[in-house]
Amino acid sequence: MVQRVAVVGAGAGGLASVKCCLAEGLEPTCFESSEDIGGVWRYTDSTDSRRITVYRSVITNTSKEMSCFSDFPFPEDFPNYLPHSLVLEYLRMYARHFDLLRHIRLQTTVLSVRKCPDFSTSGRWEVVTESRGVRESHVFDAVMVCTGHYQEPYLPLASFPGIESRFKGQYLHSWEYRDVQAFRGKRVLVLGIGNTGGDLSVELSRVAEKVFLSTRSHTWVVSRVSDHGFPLDMVSTTRFNSLLDWLLPSALTRRIKFWKFNSWFNHTNYGLASSKSSKFKMIINEELPFCLLSGTVVLKPNVKEFTESSAVFEDGTTEGNIDVVLFATGYNFSFPFLEESVGGTIHDNRSLYNCIFPPQLEQPTLAIIGLIQLTGSIMVGSEMQARWVTGVFAGWNKLPPPSRMMAEVLKRKPAVKRNPSERENLKMSFISYVDKIAACAGVKPSVLRLLLTDPQLGLAIFFGPCSPYQYRLEGRGSWSGARAAILTQWQRSLRPLRTRMLGDSSSSSWGWSWMCLLALPAALTAAWLCSKHPQPGWSPR
Repeated sequence: MVQRVAVVGAGAGGLASVKCCLAEGLEPTCFESSEDIGGVWRYTDSTDSRRITVYRSVITNTSKEMSCFSDFPFPEDFPNYLPHSLVLEYLRMYARHFDLLRHIRLQTTVLSVRKCPDFSTSGRWEVVTESRGVRESHVFDAVMVCTGHYQEPYLPLASFPGIESRFKGQYLHSWEYRDVQAFRGKRVLVLGIGNTGGDLSVELSRVAEKVFLSTRSHTWVVSRVSDHGFPLDMVSTTRFNSLLDWLLPSALTRRIKFWKFNSWFNHTNYGLASSKSSKFKMIINEELPFCLLSGTVVLKPNVKEFTESSAVFEDGTTEGNIDVVLFATGYNFSFPFLEESVGGTIHDNRSLYNCIFPPQLEQPTLAIIGLIQLTGSIMVGSEMQARWVTGVFAGWNKLPPPSRMMAEVLKRKPAVKRNPSERENLKMSFISYVDKIAACAGVKPSVLRLLLTDPQLGLAIFFGPCSPYQYRLEGRGSWSGARAAILTQWQRSLRPLRTRMLGDSSSSSWGWSWMCLLALPAALTAAWLCSKHPQPGWSPR
């Protein structure tokens, strides 16, 4: 019987885990090595502690309505896309509202997590911690690891001949970047075109003499601002769109997406991506196309080698007088405190049952929270994981036997440990994954039932944003405010923009209501068909 639970890390995933433990009547103790909560969202100017943090100018890529905890919306007056300071303020509000702080031990580092001698029958773990030079040993019935996947900077120096032996300039990883001051007037080469690489290239272009952005992948660039000015994820992350992705041939859906991407600007003309490529990534950046168009950022292919002051690229071109090379190459994860028999088997999330449970354990009392990459908010996915895991610990949710979990994991063919750019290919559909875990937890909404019993809500769930509130409508942990939160989410997204009211300002709610009314028969038919022919990507039940 699980009662005492150790939670490692007090970032977003750790806070959600503590809260979910309390909701299930468990006794959590959260260990946080730094002096405060917030994880990567607690910005600091210092790099001395090697604690991973966001950079000063970061803005979220997912909107507030699609990123909040499922029973705790962001304040209405918060902007749709948030700076790190407001995300941290929100996490503090969440911790205070649910009285989580008294369960968190700050400045306490977890040194080791090892099975107790009777683990095969008890499932217990010995956890050794250190705080201010004092070591303690504890025994817990279960452990939730919430350290995420932003842990160790990935610096692939061996992939760039000459960077260490010949290059006389400076090179650093993006985790050391805080702001532009140190780069003023310099010629900077950014390696990697993920979201961080795009953001930093744009920011540096305002003060640097020249910025070169090197990439080896096909990349589609999209804007946070979507149709009619609404947040991109609120418009695109819907159950209706997910259903279309399942129904239509993959080649056709890919062509539609490429057409949509190119409707903003032709990516081939900018050297970013070709519609003929089968492998590609997508980043969110409104300013990068203009920087490329104005020449303040120059796109280059992969670097072949470095000389004393130049970078030689794979297409034979050379850029000289490079002052700084900035590696925007992502992060590795590791669990050095886990005993080798457990931590050494986790190569990526495919090594875990449903990306959470190590399948080889005799007792399912260890859970890895937040080791996921989704097309939506990781914070929402982590909370759903925590809800399911604590339900398992409390005995409400059941897991298959270890042999079956191992078989499921082997089907996914986990490979050797991958670098961050390769793990990008393991990014999962937000709706598919969160729905899967919600079904395991017994909290996935029944779209068909809602369309029949509450058409207004059912249509909002089917055609509208797949926001976190949907997972609080039914099952354990349901929230009485979920229905109202879903039906007012569009208004809340507009609320922070109402700083100057115009005489003809009008809401789109009437058009939305009429569209939903006309679409009810089609939605019922689609939900009924999917209930008869369930598939892995989308299901109404």
